[in-house]
Amino acid sequence: MGIKFGPSGNSESFYSAGYTHTEESAAFVKEYGLDCFEYSFGRGVRMTQEKALSIGRAFRDADVEISAHAPYFINFANPDEEMVAKSYGYVLDTAKILQTMGGRRVVFHPAAQGKASREQAVALTEDRLKILRDYVYLNALEGMVFCPETMGKLAQIGTVEEIARFCKIDPIYTPCIDFGHINAREQGSLKTVADYKNVLEYLLGELGFARMENFHVHFSKIMYSVKGEIKHLTFADDVYGPEFEPLAIALKDLRLQPYIVSESAGTQIEDALEMKRIYEKN
Repeated sequence: MGIKFGPSGNSESFYSAGYTHTEESAAFVKEYGLDCFEYSFGRGVRMTQEKALSIGRAFRDADVEISAHAPYFINFANPDEEMVAKSYGYVLDTAKILQTMGGRRVVFHPAAQGKASREQAVALTEDRLKILRDYVYLNALEGMVFCPETMGKLAQIGTVEEIARFCKIDPIYTPCIDFGHINAREQGSLKTVADYKNVLEYLLGELGFARMENFHVHFSKIMYSVKGEIKHLTFADDVYGPEFEPLAIALKDLRLQPYIVSESAGTQIEDALEMKRIYEKN
């Protein structure tokens, strides 16, 4: 597949250039020399088949790969079965509309801990992800890639170890490793090449090279407190981090070629291009 770089959603520069439609994002991303784009269904999956087909044509014509982020309110540790049923629906609906758009990768937030103990919440999430796996196969969506994401707040389910555990359930699951979230959750833990290699080598040991070679990445600098993530920043930030260059070196050393999405606040396309430049010079 080869490594890919691109933005999450449309940057401020996209709108300031006078563009408004997602179809226009494909050529905009391509003009920057980038390779992928992540569409967010964060507030819900509301898109017609016609619109999805139109977006798909634009991205196919531009040779830009499209992925999607499922709604933010997914919670597979929710004690309310009715709410969990909605979470299954959010992931499956995202996968179905993304399939129409010609994409394969569905990113989702696994769960929140709530009032349960950590292990109770993680075990419940694992059980629900086994049920989600069954729904995926029942809906003939096993050709899609479902990416549970590492999360940035302590109250959220989604440590590196938890995501590895979830991905062991079935090959349909591929980790989405958000390095900004890890850095925020662990109070600035990612500084050196060795820091990044510790994360990546752990995942390689748990999941194997074939599962990890083209894993999914979110990257941005993130402000954090003792409770973890506060807000996404831009690459102009020189306080919080993390920095991308040590990760670029680690990826090359380990021969990994992920799909890398910039989640910077408003400058995501510019920062995606900066990541690509950094990667190519190392």
